[in-house]
Amino acid sequence: MRERQELDEAVTAIKKLEQDLEDAATLIELGEMEGDQASITEGENAIKAVEKEAASRQVETLLSGEADGFDTYLEVHAGAGGTESQDWANMLQRMYARWAERRKFKVEIVEMTDGEEAGIKGATLLIKGHNAYGWLKTESGVHRLVRISPYDSNARRHTSFASVWVYPVIDDRIEIEIKESDCRIDTYRSSGAGGQHVNTTDSAVRITHNPTGIVVACQQERSQHKNRATAWNMLRARLYEAELKKREEKANAEAASKTDIGWGHQIRSYVLQPYQLVKDLRTGTQSTDPDEVLDGDLDPFMEASLAQRVFGGGEEVADID
Repeated sequence: MRERQELDEAVTAIKKLEQDLEDAATLIELGEMEGDQASITEGENAIKAVEKEAASRQVETLLSGEADGFDTYLEVHAGAGGTESQDWANMLQRMYARWAERRKFKVEIVEMTDGEEAGIKGATLLIKGHNAYGWLKTESGVHRLVRISPYDSNARRHTSFASVWVYPVIDDRIEIEIKESDCRIDTYRSSGAGGQHVNTTDSAVRITHNPTGIVVACQQERSQHKNRATAWNMLRARLYEAELKKREEKANAEAASKTDIGWGHQIRSYVLQPYQLVKDLRTGTQSTDPDEVLDGDLDPFMEASLAQRVFGGGEEVADID
């Protein structure tokens, strides 16, 4: 049923594009016949809107990977730098939540650890929607922020780092075998809002997979049993994502070198002062409106990264600051 719905939406969208294009052409033709410049302009604007929508649909055809259609987990972790980096991690978490909301995706907070003074040390979001993992998979990596710190009384310029990790939610058809003896399970008290119950019971669960060093945590539910089940699902998803990455590296070593995920590998720079610029260091895609980007306008960056991953081309763009 889900596949049928997705196909139905795709066919409907193409038919709408064809109809919108025909309507715009007719409007321009009538405007030219009657000398009505307003109608001509309206028709031209309509064609530009169709062109933009068609380009977006074309990018969606790039999302044909094994897990691209799945829902996704997205983790954000603050780097070194205390309050400044924790505030930046919180800004990133909000940016991705706003991006998802713009696409009518559903966003759930699975786990969040507050910072000491402001921001967050880390958070895990569950984003549900068609091709959620496919769209977000190129966002894994290190994101850098340059700004005048609101937490510095001397108003000095600070550089902060936060890492993003994206991995798909896998369904029951995919079997991932995990030996419980390979894992360490810790329980602890949840933090944040939730009333007295949250702060008095060890309902949060953390699972460490010893062979790989992968750590997942969940404090979404009041029940330890439910959090434990969610954490196991997250661990299965992380191990599945790691296997997908191995396959990609084996299939295309050159592409893998461009998409390697590591703390020292910056993928995007967000400069708020002394000038305003968001720049993707892999594709060279830029925006001079950081506020709009931080409010979820990420599609141009994602589309460029997806196209580069599929078609290749171009070396990493040097960071100029």
